[in-house]
Amino acid sequence: MKHDAESPEQYIEMLPDGRKEAMKKLRQTICDHLPEGFEETMSYGMIGYVVPHSVYPKGYHSNPKLPLPFVSIASQKNFIVLYHSGIYADKYLLDWFTNEYTKSNLSRLDMGKSCIRFKKAEQIPYDLIASLISKISVNDWIRIYESAKNGNGL
Repeated sequence: MKHDAESPEQYIEMLPDGRKEAMKKLRQTICDHLPEGFEETMSYGMIGYVVPHSVYPKGYHSNPKLPLPFVSIASQKNFIVLYHSGIYADKYLLDWFTNEYTKSNLSRLDMGKSCIRFKKAEQIPYDLIASLISKISVNDWIRIYESAKNGNGL
């Protein structure tokens, strides 16, 4: 569900009570482990973490006016979702994450190309997400993105 929030705080405040605490904790986990250079913003109606134009002036290839996206989180109708572009663009990172998830979580992994869905807030593996977030620096993400964009189908 898309929100018209102007800030991450406003976005979370607009959520139903059953989702607020999980989203606050997920946001804090990301902020606490996000490598230097990424910036928190509102993007596509979600809380987003991007490479700002001051670091990557080219912006996002499909809309250069937008900063390069990295991670987004949202509360959707049936689940909380984490979109992580790195697991879409880097097979090593995807393999690492799926392996670690199966070792550390009792629920079945519900995942698309870049999205990880959590139907129940208590199933969110915050420690694993902290590790995932910290694995790619801004420079690593730009390199992975450029490589994928220029030959591997982003």
